[in-house]
Amino acid sequence: MAVIKTGKVVIVLAGRHAGKKAVVVKTFDEGNSEKRFSHCLVAGLARNPRKVTKAMSKSKVEKRSKCMKPFVKYINVRHIFPTRYVVDMDLKKTVDEADLVDAERRVDVKKNLKKVLLDRYLNQKEITSEKKAQGSNYFFQKLRF
Repeated sequence: MAVIKTGKVVIVLAGRHAGKKAVVVKTFDEGNSEKRFSHCLVAGLARNPRKVTKAMSKSKVEKRSKCMKPFVKYINVRHIFPTRYVVDMDLKKTVDEADLVDAERRVDVKKNLKKVLLDRYLNQKEITSEKKAQGSNYFFQKLRF
């Protein structure tokens, strides 16, 4: 798929995380030995951060942001919906494919991913590109439908 590239914000359409937003980490256009269809490795938010307002203190903002819960998953290309948004988070280092095989290492991957996502969420003002800032802002909002 030419539309689905690394960093693209997608919406998961099927399965446990249906209706949740995710970021494409890696695409497999031809498939591989286990999965013979085109699929993607995505990292997303199973639980979004709670609403934050300007009046809230810094500690309260951090407390409301900590409830974020990430997921990492291989998903068929037909089961994701690409949006127009792109984020500039480099998740390839955080989400290593070799670690996703073992259940214990998968937990560590999710913990590291949570740190990266939380850091990005709390420091959204430091994004220089307007387009990337919009994508990041969209990614952390709960999908309303």
